Amino acid sequence: MAQVLEFKLPDLGEGLTEAEIVRWLVEVGDVVAIDQPVVEVETAKAMVEVPCPYGGVVTARFGEEGAELPVGAPLLTVAVGAPEGSSGSGEDSGSDPESTGGSGNVLVGYGTGAPAARRRRIRPDRLDRAVTETPVSGAPVVEAPVVEAPRVEAPVVKVLVAEASVSEGPVPVVSPLVRRLARQHDIDLRRLAGSGPDGLILRADVDRAIRTAEETATARVAQAPVQAQVPAAAPNGVAAAVDAERIPLRGVRGAVADKLSRSRTEIPDATCWVDADATELMAVRAAMNAATGPSAGPKVSVLALLARICTAALARFPELNSTVDTEAREIVRLSGVHLGFAAQTERGLVVPVVRDAHTRNAESIGAEIARLTELARTGKLSPAQLTGGTFTLNNYGVFGVDGSTPIINHPEAAMLGVGRIMPKPWVRQGELAVRQVVQLSLTFDHRVCDGGTAGGFLRYVADCVEQPAVLLRTL
Repeated sequence: MAQVLEFKLPDLGEGLTEAEIVRWLVEVGDVVAIDQPVVEVETAKAMVEVPCPYGGVVTARFGEEGAELPVGAPLLTVAVGAPEGSSGSGEDSGSDPESTGGSGNVLVGYGTGAPAARRRRIRPDRLDRAVTETPVSGAPVVEAPVVEAPRVEAPVVKVLVAEASVSEGPVPVVSPLVRRLARQHDIDLRRLAGSGPDGLILRADVDRAIRTAEETATARVAQAPVQAQVPAAAPNGVAAAVDAERIPLRGVRGAVADKLSRSRTEIPDATCWVDADATELMAVRAAMNAATGPSAGPKVSVLALLARICTAALARFPELNSTVDTEAREIVRLSGVHLGFAAQTERGLVVPVVRDAHTRNAESIGAEIARLTELARTGKLSPAQLTGGTFTLNNYGVFGVDGSTPIINHPEAAMLGVGRIMPKPWVRQGELAVRQVVQLSLTFDHRVCDGGTAGGFLRYVADCVEQPAVLLRTL
C-alpha cells in the first residue's frame, strides 16, 4: 500500500508570505525523487525552484501557472511507497530508493542542492494503485475534487487528503501586503469571500474587489445625465478612465514599491552631493588591470573601486552603517559592512548584497559583484542574497545621467549615488583643464547623524576618488 503525502508551499524565508507559480517542472503521473525540484515560483525577491521532500508518484497538482499561492497552501500530492513494478517501463521495482521515502529536510526558500532526478511516469493502469485510502495523519478524510492533469493520457485520479479545519476568529488574511492593498483602496475585508484554503483571502480576491468597485463607478457615470458627468473616482482617488491601462504591482515591482514607500514614510532623509575629479582613479584602475594581464580573470571595475572606498569611509564614519529601531528608539550601529549594489534587470530593480565587504579587497569585491550580477540577470538570486544589506551603492551613471537624489534602501541609513564619469572643464592647480568628472550624491537618515558627519563621509569618498593614495594612507 502507498501513502499519499501532501506537499505544501514551504516557508520561503525573509518574511515572504506568498509566491506565484511560474512553471511546473513535473506532471501528474511523474515519478519524482527526494528533493527533486517540482515547481518554479516567483516571490517578491527572486525566482526559486522548490524541491519536494518526498519521493514517489505525483498524483495531483494544485494551482495553474500564473496562480498566486500563500505559504502553507497545497502544491501537490505524492504517493509514497509505490507498488512493485510501478515504473513507466514496467521493469523498475517500487523499492527504488530514488522514488520512495522522504528527506525530512526543512525547506526554506529553495532546494537542498541535490541534483535533478530523471523523470519517469507511471503507466495509466498502475497510477490508481499508487493512491491509498489511508491518510498519513490518521485524521478524518474527505474525497477531494477529481484532479485531471493536462497532456497526460491517464484516467481521472481520485486523491484522498486530510480534511482541513475551518479557521474561526479574525478575518482570514495572512499577507500584510494584502491588508495594506485593501486599506489603500477602502476595501472591507470582512465582506470578501477568500478563494484560498479555508477561505483565506488572497491578493487576487482584493484585486477582483477593486476592479468591481471601479467598474461600478464607471457604470454610474455612464448612466448619469450628460451635463452631470464628471470623471469617476476609483477607490484610491485615481480617475477611472475606461481606456487607462492598469498594471498590477506584483512581484519585484510590488516589492520595490512597498520598500520605497516605506523609506519615504519612515526615514527623514537628506541629500548632499559633490563633484569629484576621477581622472586619477581611472588611471589607477587601468594600471591595476594592466598589471594582472589578459589571463588573470575579470578586470577591476570602477564600481568595485568605489565599493572599496565606501568600506573605508564607513570605518571612519560608522554612524552611516547603522539602522534605527523605532520601537526601542535606538540607533543600532552595525559592526560589519554588507554592501548592497543596485542592479537593473528585466524583472525590475534588485539590490544584491556583497557579504562582509569590509574584509575584501577591490578584486574580491569586483568578483563578487560580477557573480551576483550574473545571477540577477538570469533571475537566480536567492532571497538570502537580496537581504541583510547595511549600506547601498547605486551607480546610476550607467543610464547616462549625471546626478540623482537616491532613496534609502530601508532599513539602512544611507546610500551613495554615482553619476556618469565625463570629460569636463576643471580647474586644477590654478589652470583650466579637461578632466574626468563624476558627481557623487549621499542620501542619509538624519536621525543617525547630522550634516557634519554626512559631509565628512562624502568628502572622504571624493578625496579618495581624486587621490587614490589617500585610501592607502588611511588603511
